[in-house]
Amino acid sequence: NSLNVAMARELLAAAQQCDGNPNVRAVLITGAGKMFSAGGDVRGFAQAGDNLVPTLREILLHMHAAVSCFARMNAPVIMAVNGMAAGAGFSLAISGDLVLVAESARFTMAYTGIGACPDGSASFYLPRIVGLTRARELMLNNRMLSAQEALDWGIATQVIADDALQAEALAQARKLAQGPTRAFGTVKRLLLSSFDNGLETQMEQEAVGITTLLSSADGREGVAAFLEKRKPTFNGR
Repeated sequence: NSLNVAMARELLAAAQQCDGNPNVRAVLITGAGKMFSAGGDVRGFAQAGDNLVPTLREILLHMHAAVSCFARMNAPVIMAVNGMAAGAGFSLAISGDLVLVAESARFTMAYTGIGACPDGSASFYLPRIVGLTRARELMLNNRMLSAQEALDWGIATQVIADDALQAEALAQARKLAQGPTRAFGTVKRLLLSSFDNGLETQMEQEAVGITTLLSSADGREGVAAFLEKRKPTFNGR
């Protein structure tokens, strides 16, 4: 599952299809086979020759647009990391809203091992998740993290037995898909802006968000269900 031009294009196309369809209320991303993603297609980089720079730019244009789309869409994004997540695979994994990890999964930045630097949002998300000191260690030394270490460091949301990962990830996606999708999206965007805004600006965004949400169909249903002491039925509107 290495990232080349075709994979990057397809990743962006999938992200845009999910974001553009209001009936998509949760997104699940996993790897086919035994590996989540080995990262960039290093063999393809070597074969690109003089076309390496335009090839890389095209890959990153699509991949970065996909990561941005996943981050800002209303639907929660679950990453089911079923094996090795290296380089761009690591970057993609930590861009998810929930990161479910198989017991056999491993994580490594790997970039400096080929004389490169991180891409795919790693330099944004990783320091926020693990702190600057640990991010430096992962990026400079390419330390390999086990699934349990990833959980301990805050990279993984949950570690699950290999043979149960896909079923559990699908179950959690289905549960989220029954939730207040617009509220989920507002939470995601508030968290993204929280590192850059001052206190008053962030509270103003919170005020806009909660007033908009509670006046929506799902907000009215949530309030009514609370008062009637029943489970709400959200439709994502």
